[in-house]
Amino acid sequence: MDRRWLRPEAPGDPVVTRRIVALVTSAVLAAWPVSAQQPWPLPAPQNSPVATPVPAQDPPGETGTRIRREVNLVLVEATVKDKSGRVVDGLVQDDFQVYENGVAQQVTHFSRDELPLAVAVVVDLSGSIQPFLRPLRYATLTAVRTLKPEDEVALFTFHSRVEMVAGLTRDKRTVSDHFEYIRAGGGTNINDAVFEAARYLREQAPAARRVIVLVSDNVPSVAGSASARQVTEAALEADAAVYGLKIPGRNPRGMSIVSGRSFQSLVNVSKLTAETGGEIFDIEKEGSLYIAFQALITRLKTRYTLGYYPADAARDTKFRQLEVRLGARHGSQGRDYQILSKRGYYPRRASATPLDQRTTRP
Repeated sequence: MDRRWLRPEAPGDPVVTRRIVALVTSAVLAAWPVSAQQPWPLPAPQNSPVATPVPAQDPPGETGTRIRREVNLVLVEATVKDKSGRVVDGLVQDDFQVYENGVAQQVTHFSRDELPLAVAVVVDLSGSIQPFLRPLRYATLTAVRTLKPEDEVALFTFHSRVEMVAGLTRDKRTVSDHFEYIRAGGGTNINDAVFEAARYLREQAPAARRVIVLVSDNVPSVAGSASARQVTEAALEADAAVYGLKIPGRNPRGMSIVSGRSFQSLVNVSKLTAETGGEIFDIEKEGSLYIAFQALITRLKTRYTLGYYPADAARDTKFRQLEVRLGARHGSQGRDYQILSKRGYYPRRASATPLDQRTTRP
């Protein structure tokens, strides 16, 4: 035993004070449970209709995008065109008005191509696409390379059945390389293809801006398992805008009724794109597959992102109608300008998720 601890000291002696503090500190640390030394857990948020992605710098040695989810924040993507069909640039937050179920909302978040994108390229492998497979590889690689480094791309193919060829990745070349091994042939099951892509994006990219790019002649010949209504609901629930890259088709109209399912059960791609805020780029009108794909990706980068907290905070899962307008000084919608945006949304039906998530896909 160290005898220095036994020698008497006078009250108030600074040496005594230091020794007492040291003993108390050691005792407290020894008694403190190991688990209590860990950071306090973050509370899980309540269900929210839309996740809000907020890029943040990663700590040293880590990669990925930090995701913050804010309760009740609704995001709306909008493309604005003038009466000549040209995209309108230079708009600011105060230029926009958003209405939910006819009630004006206060726009609190505004950006343009700042938040990460999750793009599912969904390729029709029916016979009509065979001549386009090789140029599609080059067009895909060139177009998606213009996306931001943090944007992710997945690849689905379909004929009578749907296959996910590549999951979401930031390595855009990996996606385009898969076209070397793709062979065309079979029916055109657009219903299930869009349904599966929407469900995948909802599950795997809950905090990104979600987009489905459908490469097809848009003539379904296989009804599939999902009805047209289920396809639209899946896209709206995933908050995914559907864009079409339309190739020339050779399928006869009669091929659109198969397996005993009525024509009404087959998805109308033009209507689907309008409902979700997307649009169709026709290869014949654009001049080439490359030009059309490049124009489509450019359009994704020119959309405005608007965010608001619903004035009606009722927690239900009923469909809510949306309308986006410009202020009165811009004239009237339909005559002086056109806005492409989703027609509504379903509040999130999924369970609560952690407040912070980190994506680390390559």
